[in-house]
Amino acid sequence: MRAITILCVGSLKETYLREACAEYEKRLSAFCSLRIVEVPEERLPDDPSPAEISRTIEAEGARLSAKIAKNAVVAAMCIEGEIFSSETFSEKLAAMMAEETGSELCFVIGGSYGLSETIKNRAALRLSLSRMTFTHQISRILLLEQIYRAFQIRSGGKYHK
Repeated sequence: MRAITILCVGSLKETYLREACAEYEKRLSAFCSLRIVEVPEERLPDDPSPAEISRTIEAEGARLSAKIAKNAVVAAMCIEGEIFSSETFSEKLAAMMAEETGSELCFVIGGSYGLSETIKNRAALRLSLSRMTFTHQISRILLLEQIYRAFQIRSGGKYHK
């Protein structure tokens, strides 16, 4: 069974988000070894300057980078990433999981201002969930659902209609 890590900035504060995350963690246990790793979010003033935002992205990026396994296959969740149908994502996920070079597949979700270029440049895939904008907390749930759907598609399950 292959390992998947969801590495993200911040924690899920709302009960309904934690419950949704737990449900997909439970469902995914049949298909992969899933680990969710959270790193602390940087605190910013209400109206941050571009320099403060840049420092935040870099500080969060450094914390994220420190948690990525050396030989992990990295997928960076970012607004400029590729957008796939669920079927195509299922194929892409299967291909990435089959790669011999990585010990795990690591999806990285940045904070509210995004990911550092260091993480994006390390990624084998830059992925976007939609042209719409979502909070990084909602993005975690959407990503988990799409990973679960991808496994269901590959296994011929009835979840994906």
